[in-house]
Amino acid sequence: MRRRLGAVLAAAALTVGIGVVAAPAAHAAPGCWTNDGGIKWYCNNVSGAPVYGTIGNNHLYPDPTRVVGHMYSNPSWFFCKLDGQAWVGGPHPTRWLMTVADNGQLGFMKDTAIYSETDPVRNC
Repeated sequence: MRRRLGAVLAAAALTVGIGVVAAPAAHAAPGCWTNDGGIKWYCNNVSGAPVYGTIGNNHLYPDPTRVVGHMYSNPSWFFCKLDGQAWVGGPHPTRWLMTVADNGQLGFMKDTAIYSETDPVRNC
């Protein structure tokens, strides 16, 4: 019985192993960049991504329930990044970036809507 079970498991492992193809190595996204010494940071982003307002009059707390505009440009520019805010997921699960939506409203974009690595962006 043990031999038969061993043979079945070995055949199953071989069958599964044949169908496995090595995944290509993941490449890190290029980082955001600046052309003016760090005042504005440019990042590749999802076109049409929502830009969220702030909580109250404090411009350092994004309000994840209030969309104030959208960002249709790509790349787009950002002032700074904030960590430790409302959960967004992704590699930086609590990171938001301050920007101005295409309609001129100040707000924040979720890090998950940005393709570029946002680590280089200055902190708010």
